[in-house]
Amino acid sequence: MAAASAQPDPQQLQEAFQAFNRMSSALEHSYRELEQQVAGLNRELAASRSERLQLADRLETLIAALPGGVLVLDADDRVSECNPMARDLLGTPLVGATWDSIRRRCFDAPGSDGHDIRLYDGRWIRISERPLDAGTGRILLINEITETRRLTEALNRQQRLSAMGEMLAGLAHQLRTPLSAALLYASQLSSMDSADHRPQQLGGRIVERLRHLERMVNDMLAFARGGQGGEAEALPLGRLLQTLEQQLVPQLAGVDWHCDCSDPQVPVQGDETALVGALSNLVINARQAAVQTPVIRVTAEQQADGAVLIRVSDNGPGIPADVCEHIFEPFFTTRAKGTGLGLAVVRATVEAHRGEISVLSEAGAGTTFSLRLPPAPLAGALASGAAGADISKQGVSA
Repeated sequence: MAAASAQPDPQQLQEAFQAFNRMSSALEHSYRELEQQVAGLNRELAASRSERLQLADRLETLIAALPGGVLVLDADDRVSECNPMARDLLGTPLVGATWDSIRRRCFDAPGSDGHDIRLYDGRWIRISERPLDAGTGRILLINEITETRRLTEALNRQQRLSAMGEMLAGLAHQLRTPLSAALLYASQLSSMDSADHRPQQLGGRIVERLRHLERMVNDMLAFARGGQGGEAEALPLGRLLQTLEQQLVPQLAGVDWHCDCSDPQVPVQGDETALVGALSNLVINARQAAVQTPVIRVTAEQQADGAVLIRVSDNGPGIPADVCEHIFEPFFTTRAKGTGLGLAVVRATVEAHRGEISVLSEAGAGTTFSLRLPPAPLAGALASGAAGADISKQGVSA
């Protein structure tokens, strides 16, 4: 006979049911707490999202209202975002376009200078940039400075005209002296007979005096223009120095002349005639100051930041410290036949090209003038034009 099946203990069943109920109640309580936490997190997330959206809206409104242009470039140098002022300054399309294509479309490179850029419509802008985090691109800030430039140029011109007005009497006297000498030589020349052998000598003196007059008038005009010439262009440094050398040939007789250029292809942004005129003034001054065989050296090199440094050095007697403080002032001169405008024109020309000029002189050890011209704008996008001629170490020697 089979054994009877074991019956569960009622007490054990009751305890099992009670344990199950307790676990179910705990799970239900935990679930409700979890639901409350999820609901709280959802509310915080929604609030945070709303705050971010509000902040983004405020930033977008602020950027749109900025008086300057804002461009955001991605890692490929393409515009990903821009504000209305950027579209007003640079036109459309902008978003999706490369920065290089925008520069070619909008920038009048020959009319620009080292710091400011002129647009094809005549307006002037200044650009600054900041890199974005982790090399993901950069942001460009574009400010229009057309009115600022106009006011600055008007003020500078007024100051120059005022300085010229104060010295008109003295300058008229300086003009009258070589003119009187030229007229005297001309009257003597006209009274000579054909057998006299002095006409050539007198003719040379007349030409010398008239050339002196021409230089004085040219200095006056250059100073009145503030050292500005014609349209600026990107020209090779070698070509600039070659033109200088060719122009100075008549003045270099008896001069130990050296002209060195580290890289003739380096672009210089500016007006060639004005820059050559300024450098010629420095060389001629060095020639006139010499008390022995003149040794004049012109060196040019590109610095680490892209700027061009041109030095004009001589072996003259040097410039006293008290004179150095005034040599760039208009009409200041230590020579009886000087106009006092040569170095003022040089400084005006350098400043018109957004550059700097300085002088280092020591008694008995010569003088060095240093001209620092800023990097040519858009140098990477500009062709250097005709190749600059090689400048030899001993360019011209008498």
